[in-house]
Order: sequence, then C-alpha cells, then structure tokens
Amino acid sequence: MYNILICDDEQDIVNALKIYLTSPELNLYEANTGVQALELLEREDIHLVLMDVMMPEMDGITAMVELRRHSNVPVILLTAKSEDTDKILGLNAGADDYITKPFNPVEVTARVRSQLRRYLLLGSRVERAAQEHFVIGGIEMDDAGKQVRLDGEPVALTPTEYEILKLMMANPGRVFSPKEIYRQVWKDEPLGCDNTVAVHIRHLREKLEINPAEPRYLKVVWGQGYKMEKGVRS
Repeated sequence: MYNILICDDEQDIVNALKIYLTSPELNLYEANTGVQALELLEREDIHLVLMDVMMPEMDGITAMVELRRHSNVPVILLTAKSEDTDKILGLNAGADDYITKPFNPVEVTARVRSQLRRYLLLGSRVERAAQEHFVIGGIEMDDAGKQVRLDGEPVALTPTEYEILKLMMANPGRVFSPKEIYRQVWKDEPLGCDNTVAVHIRHLREKLEINPAEPRYLKVVWGQGYKMEKGVRS
C-alpha cells in the first residue's frame, strides 16, 4: 500500500484527483494548505505528494522549501497551464515533476506511478543479482544499495536526481540531449522538457561540484546536451 498526499485548496480538484487515483494499492490523504500538508507529512509515512502552487496560509512553493529540509519524497506540483514561472520556481525548490491544469486523468496516473516506481526503487535495500557500481573521480554510486558518496561523504539526492546521475555515470563521455534524458528518466514524451532537465542538472551540480559554475563532472555541450566527464581525478 502506497500513501499519496493530495494538497489543494479547491476541494473539487482534490475530489477529482482522488477519483483518478482510486486504486486498491493507493491510500489517499488530503490537505487544503501547505501547513496542513507539512503537519500530515510529520504524522504519516507518505510516498508521494501532489501539491498545488497557489494556496492560502502557505503556498506550495514555501511548503516545498520546508519539506526539502528533511525529506526527499517525490513531489508533483499542480500548476496553471499558463504559469511557467510557477513551474520553474517549483523545480528550483525541489519538485520532481509538475502537472498542468486542467488535468488529463491518464497523464496524472502515469506521472504518479512513474515517480512512485523511482522513489520505491531508490529506497529499496534488497540485494540484486546484478549489482552495479560506478566511480568517476570522487563520485561513487552503489546502485545495489542506492547510495551516492562524494569524496567518501554521503550525498542526499531526490529520486529524479539519482536517476539522472545514474544515466550519466553509466555512460561517461556520452552526450545526452535534454529530450533523451527526459525520455529515459521520466519515461514520458519530452514536450517542453529543456527547463525541467536543466533545473535538475543544476541541482546535481550544486550537490556534487566544488564550483557549480565551473563543473568538473557534469558538463554542458552547447547546442547538444549534457555529459559526464570521463577520467576526472578525485
């Protein structure tokens, strides 16, 4: 049973999302403000959050900042179709994905299940037969244990950040376009994905690079995409 928190100040939207997501394997919680969402997250073991941006008392972006102080639970933001600024602010604050209103039920279900798969896989500690271990410079990834270390120190990554890093570390030197990264990590068609991917790459640089403005590991290849540099010394 997976616990999903739906947070929106419009009860009609909460009710619609509950209809879309009703399933024997999903336990649905609801909140109407960011404050209520944070309080519920402290009490319950939530596996994924659907959070509206514009809410009274505490908006979704502020709640996101507070949440990311202590949790990497996946968050999908609910935004108005025309509010691109909200999407970028949300991604910068730590959101894993966003869905625009009005909702497509199929899209809602697909994005929720995609994020759940990524989060639960990242949180799993079950040993697998085919263990994978990547080391590039001072970055070490143990994919069997779902752990990343930088110069021996653990690094906290969101599930999306982890999957992007894994893709890049498994293919050092290969240039991935934003569309390729989106297809492989989000498992979805890359419509308007450039900003989404760029924000997550920047977050990875902030966590892994000594100087994010002059990265040693995650390099941009102008006009083409991103790559993990090979042969970096720790």
